[in-house]
Amino acid sequence: MEKYFQVKEKGSTIRTEILAGLTTFMAMAYILMVNSGMFANLAMMNGTTEDRMYNAVYIATAISAVAGTLLIGLLANLPLAQASGMGLNAFFVYTVCFGFGLSYANALLLVLFDGVLFIALTLTGVRKKIFDAIPACVRMAIPAGIGLFIAFLGLQNAGIVVQDSSTCVTLVSFNVFNGTATWATIMPLLVTIFALIAIAALSAKKVKGAVFWGMLGSTVVYYILGFTVKDFYVGFSEKFNFNPFSAFKDFGEIALGKVFTQGFDFSAYLADHSAASLIILLVTTALAFCLVDMFDTLGTLFGACSRGNMLTEKGEVPNFEKAMLSDAIATVCGSVCGTSTVTTFVEASSGIAEGGRTGLSAMVTAGMFFIAMFLSPVASLIPGCATAAVLIFVGVLMMGAVLKIEWNNPAIALPAFLTISFMPFTYNISYGIAFGLISYIFLKLFTGKAKEINVGTWVIGILFAVMFFVTH
Repeated sequence: MEKYFQVKEKGSTIRTEILAGLTTFMAMAYILMVNSGMFANLAMMNGTTEDRMYNAVYIATAISAVAGTLLIGLLANLPLAQASGMGLNAFFVYTVCFGFGLSYANALLLVLFDGVLFIALTLTGVRKKIFDAIPACVRMAIPAGIGLFIAFLGLQNAGIVVQDSSTCVTLVSFNVFNGTATWATIMPLLVTIFALIAIAALSAKKVKGAVFWGMLGSTVVYYILGFTVKDFYVGFSEKFNFNPFSAFKDFGEIALGKVFTQGFDFSAYLADHSAASLIILLVTTALAFCLVDMFDTLGTLFGACSRGNMLTEKGEVPNFEKAMLSDAIATVCGSVCGTSTVTTFVEASSGIAEGGRTGLSAMVTAGMFFIAMFLSPVASLIPGCATAAVLIFVGVLMMGAVLKIEWNNPAIALPAFLTISFMPFTYNISYGIAFGLISYIFLKLFTGKAKEINVGTWVIGILFAVMFFVTH
Protein backbone atom coordinates (compact mmCIF):
# COMPACT_ATOMS: atom_id res chain seq x y z
CA MET A 1 0.00 0.00 0.00
CA GLU A 2 2.81 2.37 0.86
CA LYS A 3 4.56 1.76 -2.46
CA TYR A 4 1.45 2.06 -4.60
CA PHE A 5 -0.35 4.93 -2.88
CA GLN A 6 2.79 6.77 -1.65
CA VAL A 7 1.17 7.43 1.72
CA LYS A 8 4.28 8.68 3.58
CA GLU A 9 5.48 10.67 0.59
CA LYS A 10 2.21 12.59 0.58
CA GLY A 11 2.49 13.33 4.30
CA SER A 12 -0.12 10.91 5.58
CA THR A 13 -0.38 7.60 7.44
CA ILE A 14 -2.39 4.45 6.83
CA ARG A 15 -4.46 5.12 9.97
CA THR A 16 -5.25 8.64 8.78
CA GLU A 17 -6.24 7.37 5.34
CA ILE A 18 -8.61 4.80 6.87
CA LEU A 19 -10.27 7.42 9.09
CA ALA A 20 -10.55 9.78 6.11
CA GLY A 21 -12.20 7.07 4.00
CA LEU A 22 -14.73 6.33 6.74
CA THR A 23 -15.45 10.03 7.14
CA THR A 24 -16.09 10.46 3.42
CA PHE A 25 -18.47 7.50 3.42
CA MET A 26 -20.45 8.85 6.35
CA ALA A 27 -20.71 12.23 4.60
CA MET A 28 -22.12 10.79 1.37
CA ALA A 29 -23.90 7.60 2.46
CA TYR A 30 -27.19 9.45 2.20
CA ILE A 31 -27.04 9.12 -1.61
CA LEU A 32 -27.94 5.43 -1.32
CA MET A 33 -31.31 6.22 0.24
CA VAL A 34 -32.02 9.52 -1.52
CA ASN A 35 -31.23 8.24 -5.01
CA SER A 36 -33.25 5.07 -4.49
CA GLY A 37 -36.20 7.04 -3.14
CA MET A 38 -36.14 9.35 -6.14
CA PHE A 39 -36.07 6.48 -8.65
CA ALA A 40 -38.87 4.71 -6.78
CA ASN A 41 -41.16 7.34 -8.34
CA LEU A 42 -40.58 5.59 -11.69
CA ALA A 43 -42.04 2.30 -10.42
CA MET A 44 -45.42 2.59 -12.12
CA MET A 45 -43.83 3.74 -15.38
CA ASN A 46 -41.48 0.76 -15.19
CA GLY A 47 -44.25 -1.75 -14.44
CA THR A 48 -43.17 -2.62 -10.92
CA THR A 49 -43.74 -1.59 -7.30
CA GLU A 50 -42.02 1.25 -5.43
CA ASP A 51 -40.29 -1.06 -2.95
CA ARG A 52 -38.82 -3.26 -5.71
CA MET A 53 -37.69 -0.23 -7.72
CA TYR A 54 -36.13 1.18 -4.56
CA ASN A 55 -34.23 -2.04 -3.93
CA ALA A 56 -33.02 -2.33 -7.51
CA VAL A 57 -31.67 1.22 -7.67
CA TYR A 58 -30.20 0.94 -4.17
CA ILE A 59 -27.95 -1.90 -5.35
CA ALA A 60 -27.22 -0.12 -8.64
CA THR A 61 -26.21 3.03 -6.72
CA ALA A 62 -23.97 1.06 -4.38
CA ILE A 63 -22.24 -0.90 -7.15
CA SER A 64 -21.58 2.19 -9.26
CA ALA A 65 -20.27 4.01 -6.18
CA VAL A 66 -17.88 1.13 -5.48
CA ALA A 67 -16.70 1.07 -9.10
CA GLY A 68 -16.28 4.84 -9.42
CA THR A 69 -14.54 5.26 -6.09
CA LEU A 70 -12.16 2.36 -6.75
CA LEU A 71 -11.30 3.87 -10.14
CA ILE A 72 -10.49 7.32 -8.86
CA GLY A 73 -8.43 5.82 -6.06
CA LEU A 74 -6.48 3.33 -8.16
CA LEU A 75 -6.05 5.37 -11.36
CA ALA A 76 -5.72 8.92 -10.02
CA ASN A 77 -4.54 8.12 -6.46
CA LEU A 78 -6.85 10.78 -5.03
CA PRO A 79 -8.84 10.65 -1.75
CA LEU A 80 -12.12 11.28 -3.53
CA ALA A 81 -15.31 9.27 -4.01
CA GLN A 82 -17.97 8.93 -6.67
CA ALA A 83 -21.66 8.02 -6.78
CA SER A 84 -24.86 8.96 -8.61
CA GLY A 85 -24.83 12.76 -8.69
CA MET A 86 -27.48 14.90 -7.06
CA GLY A 87 -29.18 17.03 -9.67
CA LEU A 88 -28.33 14.59 -12.41
CA ASN A 89 -30.62 12.02 -10.79
CA ALA A 90 -33.40 14.60 -10.62
CA PHE A 91 -32.80 15.45 -14.28
CA PHE A 92 -33.05 11.73 -15.12
CA VAL A 93 -36.31 11.11 -13.25
CA TYR A 94 -38.28 14.34 -13.48
CA THR A 95 -37.10 15.80 -16.79
CA VAL A 96 -36.09 12.93 -19.06
CA CYS A 97 -38.67 10.39 -17.88
CA PHE A 98 -41.65 12.39 -16.58
CA GLY A 99 -41.00 15.53 -18.65
CA PHE A 100 -39.91 14.20 -22.05
CA GLY A 101 -41.79 10.91 -21.75
CA LEU A 102 -38.83 8.57 -22.25
CA SER A 103 -38.76 5.25 -20.43
CA TYR A 104 -36.39 4.33 -17.61
CA ALA A 105 -34.32 2.22 -20.03
CA ASN A 106 -34.31 5.01 -22.66
CA ALA A 107 -32.94 7.43 -20.06
CA LEU A 108 -30.24 4.91 -19.12
CA LEU A 109 -29.20 4.86 -22.77
CA LEU A 110 -28.69 8.62 -22.65
CA VAL A 111 -26.54 8.19 -19.54
CA LEU A 112 -24.53 5.58 -21.43
CA PHE A 113 -24.07 8.05 -24.30
CA ASP A 114 -22.99 10.64 -21.75
CA GLY A 115 -20.35 8.30 -20.34
CA VAL A 116 -19.02 7.23 -23.72
CA LEU A 117 -18.94 10.85 -24.91
CA PHE A 118 -17.16 11.90 -21.73
CA ILE A 119 -14.54 9.18 -22.26
CA ALA A 120 -13.97 10.29 -25.87
CA LEU A 121 -13.76 13.96 -24.90
CA THR A 122 -11.27 13.20 -22.14
CA LEU A 123 -9.02 10.99 -24.27
CA THR A 124 -9.02 13.37 -27.25
CA GLY A 125 -8.70 16.60 -25.28
CA VAL A 126 -11.88 18.05 -26.83
CA ARG A 127 -13.34 18.31 -23.33
CA LYS A 128 -11.53 21.61 -22.73
CA LYS A 129 -12.98 23.13 -25.92
CA ILE A 130 -16.52 22.28 -24.85
CA PHE A 131 -15.81 23.61 -21.37
CA ASP A 132 -14.58 26.89 -22.89
CA ALA A 133 -17.67 27.05 -25.13
CA ILE A 134 -19.95 27.53 -22.12
CA PRO A 135 -19.83 31.16 -20.89
CA ALA A 136 -18.52 31.59 -17.37
CA CYS A 137 -21.77 33.24 -16.23
CA VAL A 138 -23.76 30.16 -17.30
CA ARG A 139 -21.20 27.73 -15.83
CA MET A 140 -21.36 29.44 -12.44
CA ALA A 141 -25.16 29.57 -12.51
CA ILE A 142 -25.72 25.88 -13.31
CA PRO A 143 -25.00 24.54 -9.77
CA ALA A 144 -27.26 27.18 -8.21
CA GLY A 145 -30.08 26.41 -10.63
CA ILE A 146 -29.77 22.69 -9.92
CA GLY A 147 -29.72 23.49 -6.21
CA LEU A 148 -33.03 25.36 -6.42
CA PHE A 149 -34.50 22.56 -8.52
CA ILE A 150 -33.45 19.91 -5.99
CA ALA A 151 -34.73 21.96 -3.06
CA PHE A 152 -38.08 22.42 -4.85
CA LEU A 153 -38.29 18.66 -5.36
CA GLY A 154 -37.51 18.12 -1.69
CA LEU A 155 -40.28 20.51 -0.60
CA GLN A 156 -42.73 18.74 -2.89
CA ASN A 157 -41.64 15.25 -1.82
CA ALA A 158 -42.08 16.27 1.80
CA GLY A 159 -45.57 17.57 1.05
CA ILE A 160 -44.73 21.07 2.29
CA VAL A 161 -45.28 22.61 -1.15
CA VAL A 162 -48.43 21.31 -2.84
CA GLN A 163 -50.39 21.97 -6.03
CA ASP A 164 -52.92 24.79 -6.12
CA SER A 165 -55.51 25.46 -8.81
CA SER A 166 -55.10 29.24 -8.80
CA THR A 167 -51.37 29.75 -8.12
CA CYS A 168 -50.02 26.36 -9.32
CA VAL A 169 -48.21 25.77 -6.01
CA THR A 170 -48.77 26.82 -2.42
CA LEU A 171 -47.84 25.95 1.16
CA VAL A 172 -49.64 22.95 2.62
CA SER A 173 -52.11 23.70 5.39
CA PHE A 174 -50.97 23.23 8.99
CA ASN A 175 -54.33 24.31 10.39
CA VAL A 176 -55.72 21.54 12.60
CA PHE A 177 -58.55 23.72 13.90
CA ASN A 178 -60.58 24.00 10.70
CA GLY A 179 -60.17 20.36 9.70
CA THR A 180 -57.89 20.93 6.70
CA ALA A 181 -55.01 19.21 8.48
CA THR A 182 -54.59 16.47 11.07
CA TRP A 183 -51.74 15.37 13.29
CA ALA A 184 -51.22 12.39 10.99
CA THR A 185 -50.60 14.70 8.02
CA ILE A 186 -48.63 17.34 9.93
CA MET A 187 -46.26 14.98 11.76
CA PRO A 188 -44.14 14.02 8.70
CA LEU A 189 -43.94 17.70 7.69
CA LEU A 190 -42.59 18.64 11.11
CA VAL A 191 -40.06 15.81 10.91
CA THR A 192 -38.78 17.21 7.60
CA ILE A 193 -38.40 20.69 9.10
CA PHE A 194 -36.71 19.24 12.18
CA ALA A 195 -34.34 17.19 10.01
CA LEU A 196 -33.42 20.21 7.89
CA ILE A 197 -32.61 22.34 10.94
CA ALA A 198 -30.73 19.46 12.60
CA ILE A 199 -28.56 18.88 9.52
CA ALA A 200 -27.78 22.60 9.28
CA ALA A 201 -26.93 22.77 13.00
CA LEU A 202 -24.67 19.70 12.83
CA SER A 203 -22.95 21.12 9.74
CA ALA A 204 -22.40 24.44 11.50
CA LYS A 205 -20.82 22.51 14.38
CA LYS A 206 -18.49 20.76 11.87
CA VAL A 207 -19.89 17.33 12.79
CA LYS A 208 -18.58 14.68 10.38
CA GLY A 209 -21.39 13.06 8.39
CA ALA A 210 -23.87 15.77 9.42
CA VAL A 211 -26.30 14.98 6.60
CA PHE A 212 -26.21 11.26 7.34
CA TRP A 213 -26.67 11.67 11.09
CA GLY A 214 -29.42 14.24 10.59
CA MET A 215 -31.26 11.83 8.31
CA LEU A 216 -30.91 8.95 10.79
CA GLY A 217 -31.91 11.11 13.75
CA SER A 218 -35.05 12.34 12.02
CA THR A 219 -35.90 8.73 11.10
CA VAL A 220 -35.80 7.79 14.79
CA VAL A 221 -38.00 10.79 15.65
CA TYR A 222 -40.43 9.81 12.88
CA TYR A 223 -40.93 6.30 14.21
CA ILE A 224 -41.20 7.49 17.83
CA LEU A 225 -43.89 9.98 16.82
CA GLY A 226 -45.54 7.17 14.90
CA PHE A 227 -46.89 5.88 18.23
CA THR A 228 -48.96 9.06 18.45
CA VAL A 229 -50.66 8.44 15.09
CA LYS A 230 -53.62 6.05 14.93
CA ASP A 231 -52.96 2.84 12.94
CA PHE A 232 -49.42 4.01 12.08
CA TYR A 233 -47.93 0.58 12.70
CA VAL A 234 -50.81 -1.48 11.32
CA GLY A 235 -49.34 -3.84 8.70
CA PHE A 236 -45.89 -2.32 9.23
CA SER A 237 -43.98 -5.61 9.16
CA GLU A 238 -45.65 -6.69 5.91
CA LYS A 239 -44.29 -3.63 4.10
CA PHE A 240 -40.65 -4.60 4.43
CA ASN A 241 -38.62 -7.57 3.27
CA PHE A 242 -35.74 -8.02 5.68
CA ASN A 243 -33.85 -10.45 3.45
CA PRO A 244 -30.80 -8.49 2.20
CA PHE A 245 -30.49 -10.68 -0.90
CA SER A 246 -33.99 -9.93 -2.20
CA ALA A 247 -32.70 -6.51 -3.26
CA PHE A 248 -30.14 -8.21 -5.50
CA LYS A 249 -32.95 -10.19 -7.12
CA ASP A 250 -34.87 -6.97 -7.82
CA PHE A 251 -31.68 -5.41 -9.15
CA GLY A 252 -31.14 -8.26 -11.60
CA GLU A 253 -34.72 -8.26 -12.84
CA ILE A 254 -35.45 -4.52 -12.97
CA ALA A 255 -32.19 -2.59 -13.48
CA LEU A 256 -29.14 -4.57 -14.57
CA GLY A 257 -28.52 -4.43 -18.31
CA LYS A 258 -31.87 -2.81 -19.16
CA VAL A 259 -29.96 -0.15 -21.07
CA PHE A 260 -29.12 -2.82 -23.67
CA THR A 261 -32.26 -4.97 -23.62
CA GLN A 262 -34.84 -2.14 -23.59
CA GLY A 263 -32.92 1.11 -23.97
CA PHE A 264 -33.05 1.19 -27.78
CA ASP A 265 -36.83 0.74 -27.91
CA PHE A 266 -38.29 4.23 -28.46
CA SER A 267 -41.60 3.01 -29.85
CA ALA A 268 -43.63 4.58 -27.03
CA TYR A 269 -42.07 8.01 -27.64
CA LEU A 270 -42.33 7.74 -31.43
CA ALA A 271 -46.04 7.00 -31.16
CA ASP A 272 -46.60 10.70 -30.40
CA HIS A 273 -43.46 12.32 -31.84
CA SER A 274 -41.49 12.41 -35.08
CA ALA A 275 -38.14 10.74 -35.68
CA ALA A 276 -36.53 14.18 -36.10
CA SER A 277 -37.87 15.21 -32.70
CA LEU A 278 -36.37 12.09 -31.15
CA ILE A 279 -32.93 12.69 -32.70
CA ILE A 280 -32.77 16.30 -31.50
CA LEU A 281 -34.00 15.25 -28.07
CA LEU A 282 -31.35 12.53 -27.79
CA VAL A 283 -28.53 14.85 -28.87
CA THR A 284 -29.46 17.78 -26.64
CA THR A 285 -30.32 15.66 -23.59
CA ALA A 286 -27.13 13.62 -23.82
CA LEU A 287 -25.25 16.90 -24.19
CA ALA A 288 -27.00 18.35 -21.12
CA PHE A 289 -26.09 15.23 -19.12
CA CYS A 290 -22.47 15.55 -20.25
CA LEU A 291 -22.23 19.29 -19.57
CA VAL A 292 -23.65 19.09 -16.06
CA ASP A 293 -21.48 16.05 -15.28
CA MET A 294 -18.38 17.82 -16.61
CA PHE A 295 -18.92 21.05 -14.65
CA ASP A 296 -19.85 19.14 -11.52
CA THR A 297 -16.71 17.00 -11.67
CA LEU A 298 -14.40 19.87 -12.58
CA GLY A 299 -15.71 22.03 -9.76
CA THR A 300 -15.50 19.24 -7.22
CA LEU A 301 -11.97 18.20 -8.21
CA PHE A 302 -10.59 21.72 -7.93
CA GLY A 303 -12.59 22.59 -4.84
CA ALA A 304 -11.76 19.46 -2.86
CA CYS A 305 -8.08 19.41 -3.78
CA SER A 306 -7.59 23.11 -3.08
CA ARG A 307 -9.09 22.72 0.40
CA GLY A 308 -6.51 20.06 1.15
CA ASN A 309 -3.62 22.01 -0.38
CA MET A 310 -3.23 19.19 -2.90
CA LEU A 311 -2.99 21.27 -6.08
CA THR A 312 0.27 21.21 -8.02
CA GLU A 313 2.62 24.20 -8.25
CA LYS A 314 0.75 25.23 -11.41
CA GLY A 315 -2.54 25.17 -9.51
CA GLU A 316 -3.76 21.99 -11.22
CA VAL A 317 -5.40 18.85 -9.84
CA PRO A 318 -2.93 15.94 -9.58
CA ASN A 319 -3.63 13.24 -12.18
CA PHE A 320 -6.46 15.39 -13.50
CA GLU A 321 -7.07 13.49 -16.75
CA LYS A 322 -7.11 10.15 -14.94
CA ALA A 323 -9.65 11.52 -12.47
CA MET A 324 -11.88 12.70 -15.31
CA LEU A 325 -11.52 9.34 -17.05
CA SER A 326 -12.50 7.56 -13.84
CA ASP A 327 -15.65 9.66 -13.69
CA ALA A 328 -16.54 8.85 -17.31
CA ILE A 329 -15.98 5.10 -16.92
CA ALA A 330 -18.02 5.09 -13.71
CA THR A 331 -20.91 6.75 -15.56
CA VAL A 332 -20.87 3.96 -18.15
CA CYS A 333 -20.87 1.42 -15.32
CA GLY A 334 -23.79 3.23 -13.66
CA SER A 335 -25.87 3.14 -16.84
CA VAL A 336 -25.33 -0.61 -17.18
CA CYS A 337 -26.27 -1.14 -13.52
CA GLY A 338 -29.37 1.02 -13.84
CA THR A 339 -28.68 4.39 -12.22
CA SER A 340 -28.08 7.96 -13.34
CA THR A 341 -24.78 9.71 -14.08
CA VAL A 342 -21.98 8.99 -11.62
CA THR A 343 -19.89 11.98 -10.57
CA THR A 344 -17.30 13.00 -7.99
CA PHE A 345 -18.84 14.06 -4.67
CA VAL A 346 -17.88 17.29 -2.96
CA GLU A 347 -18.56 15.51 0.35
CA ALA A 348 -15.13 13.91 -0.12
CA SER A 349 -13.80 17.23 1.17
CA SER A 350 -14.73 16.01 4.65
CA GLY A 351 -12.31 13.10 4.26
CA ILE A 352 -9.61 15.43 2.97
CA ALA A 353 -10.19 17.66 6.00
CA GLU A 354 -9.64 14.55 8.13
CA GLY A 355 -6.19 14.19 6.53
CA GLY A 356 -6.82 11.93 3.55
CA ARG A 357 -4.29 12.53 0.79
CA THR A 358 -4.13 9.33 -1.28
CA GLY A 359 -6.24 6.77 -3.10
CA LEU A 360 -6.07 4.50 -0.06
CA SER A 361 -8.75 6.68 1.49
CA ALA A 362 -10.92 6.03 -1.59
CA MET A 363 -10.38 2.29 -1.19
CA VAL A 364 -11.82 2.45 2.32
CA THR A 365 -14.84 4.45 1.12
CA ALA A 366 -15.43 1.94 -1.67
CA GLY A 367 -15.23 -0.89 0.85
CA MET A 368 -17.90 0.76 2.97
CA PHE A 369 -20.20 1.13 -0.04
CA PHE A 370 -19.69 -2.58 -0.73
CA ILE A 371 -20.76 -3.45 2.82
CA ALA A 372 -23.74 -1.10 2.50
CA MET A 373 -25.06 -3.20 -0.40
CA PHE A 374 -26.16 -5.81 2.12
CA LEU A 375 -27.97 -3.29 4.32
CA SER A 376 -30.79 -2.42 1.94
CA PRO A 377 -33.54 -3.64 4.35
CA VAL A 378 -32.31 -1.13 6.94
CA ALA A 379 -32.04 1.63 4.34
CA SER A 380 -35.61 1.02 3.18
CA LEU A 381 -36.82 2.08 6.64
CA ILE A 382 -35.70 5.67 6.00
CA PRO A 383 -38.95 7.65 5.47
CA GLY A 384 -39.50 10.07 2.63
CA CYS A 385 -39.76 13.02 5.03
CA ALA A 386 -36.12 12.40 6.07
CA THR A 387 -34.72 12.09 2.55
CA ALA A 388 -36.70 15.18 1.50
CA ALA A 389 -34.80 17.20 4.10
CA VAL A 390 -31.54 16.02 2.54
CA LEU A 391 -32.67 17.23 -0.89
CA ILE A 392 -33.50 20.67 0.50
CA PHE A 393 -30.17 20.95 2.33
CA VAL A 394 -28.17 19.87 -0.72
CA GLY A 395 -29.97 22.66 -2.56
CA VAL A 396 -28.74 25.09 0.10
CA LEU A 397 -25.14 23.93 -0.36
CA MET A 398 -25.28 24.40 -4.12
CA MET A 399 -26.42 28.03 -3.94
CA GLY A 400 -22.95 29.30 -3.02
CA ALA A 401 -21.98 29.56 -6.68
CA VAL A 402 -24.06 32.75 -7.12
CA LEU A 403 -21.51 34.73 -5.10
CA LYS A 404 -19.09 34.68 -8.04
CA ILE A 405 -21.59 36.11 -10.54
CA GLU A 406 -21.33 39.82 -11.45
CA TRP A 407 -24.95 40.74 -10.76
CA ASN A 408 -24.31 44.43 -11.45
CA ASN A 409 -23.51 43.62 -15.10
CA PRO A 410 -26.79 42.99 -17.02
CA ALA A 411 -24.98 41.15 -19.84
CA ILE A 412 -23.82 38.60 -17.27
CA ALA A 413 -26.70 38.77 -14.80
CA LEU A 414 -29.48 37.94 -17.30
CA PRO A 415 -28.00 34.68 -18.68
CA ALA A 416 -27.12 33.62 -15.15
CA PHE A 417 -30.58 34.46 -13.83
CA LEU A 418 -32.34 32.66 -16.66
CA THR A 419 -30.14 29.61 -16.15
CA ILE A 420 -30.97 29.52 -12.45
CA SER A 421 -34.67 30.37 -12.62
CA PHE A 422 -35.71 28.24 -15.60
CA MET A 423 -34.50 25.01 -13.98
CA PRO A 424 -37.01 24.96 -11.08
CA PHE A 425 -39.71 26.97 -12.89
CA THR A 426 -39.82 24.62 -15.90
CA TYR A 427 -38.88 21.48 -13.95
CA ASN A 428 -36.04 20.99 -16.43
CA ILE A 429 -32.28 21.43 -16.05
CA SER A 430 -31.54 21.44 -19.78
CA TYR A 431 -34.02 24.30 -20.35
CA GLY A 432 -32.08 26.41 -17.88
CA ILE A 433 -28.81 25.77 -19.70
CA ALA A 434 -30.52 26.43 -23.04
CA PHE A 435 -32.01 29.80 -22.10
CA GLY A 436 -28.78 30.86 -20.42
CA LEU A 437 -26.77 30.13 -23.56
CA ILE A 438 -29.27 31.58 -26.03
CA SER A 439 -29.68 34.81 -24.05
CA TYR A 440 -25.89 35.12 -23.77
CA ILE A 441 -25.53 34.87 -27.56
CA PHE A 442 -28.21 37.50 -28.25
CA LEU A 443 -26.78 39.88 -25.65
CA LYS A 444 -23.36 39.67 -27.26
CA LEU A 445 -24.93 40.33 -30.68
CA PHE A 446 -26.97 43.31 -29.50
CA THR A 447 -24.05 44.87 -27.62
CA GLY A 448 -21.72 44.65 -30.60
CA LYS A 449 -19.53 41.92 -29.14
CA ALA A 450 -20.34 39.10 -31.54
CA LYS A 451 -16.65 38.33 -31.99
CA GLU A 452 -16.48 37.23 -28.33
CA ILE A 453 -18.88 34.36 -29.00
CA ASN A 454 -17.04 31.05 -29.13
CA VAL A 455 -17.73 28.82 -32.17
CA GLY A 456 -18.65 26.01 -29.80
CA THR A 457 -21.09 28.35 -28.04
CA TRP A 458 -22.85 28.95 -31.37
CA VAL A 459 -23.10 25.21 -32.06
CA ILE A 460 -24.44 24.29 -28.63
CA GLY A 461 -26.81 27.28 -28.55
CA ILE A 462 -28.26 26.42 -31.97
CA LEU A 463 -28.76 22.79 -30.94
CA PHE A 464 -30.73 23.84 -27.89
CA ALA A 465 -32.76 26.34 -29.93
CA VAL A 466 -33.66 23.65 -32.46
CA MET A 467 -34.71 21.41 -29.56
CA PHE A 468 -37.49 23.85 -28.61
CA PHE A 469 -38.89 24.04 -32.14
CA VAL A 470 -38.74 20.31 -32.80
CA THR A 471 -39.65 18.70 -29.46
CA HIS A 472 -42.41 21.12 -28.37
